[in-house]
Amino acid sequence: MKKIVALITAGLAATTASAAEFTLKSADIAPNATLTQEQIFNGFGCSGKNISPALSWSGAPAGTQSYALTVYDPDAPTGSGWWHWVVVNIPASANSIAKGAGTVEGKLLPAGSQQVRTDFGALGFGGACPPAGDKPHRYIFTLYALKAAHLDVPADGTAALAGFMIHGNMLAKTSFTAHFGR
Repeated sequence: MKKIVALITAGLAATTASAAEFTLKSADIAPNATLTQEQIFNGFGCSGKNISPALSWSGAPAGTQSYALTVYDPDAPTGSGWWHWVVVNIPASANSIAKGAGTVEGKLLPAGSQQVRTDFGALGFGGACPPAGDKPHRYIFTLYALKAAHLDVPADGTAALAGFMIHGNMLAKTSFTAHFGR
């Protein structure tokens, strides 16, 4: 019995060590920082620049065949949160996304990447714009390492459908959170 517990504990430690090495960061947003005017939506009563931040990552687990990125606000008063950006089919050879890559056309995204319609009803990055008077909302930037080279998300697919496919193919994930209120 002690031998089985030792093997399980060793396996968990190896999994934790691998996951701990997988990191996501941004030159534009520090973890737990307040978003700047660059990452604020331009519409719905907000007047930001709606520019997606630069993102980079390292330490993906062995077997990673592609990545997916989501930006999610769990505090949106919808009952289901708000998807601000969803990108799938980011090639395994990529280790960054350029600042401003979240345009509708996505020309600055790594070749082969596919943006998915957000809760704004369009492709591309949609910046923060919580209701006036709400407490500051959390914006969770998450990068997923996937065991699939390609997710077959239809061109008109939803963030929920992409999320289902992402979670079904996830090897590991890494994230950071930023905040914004008005």
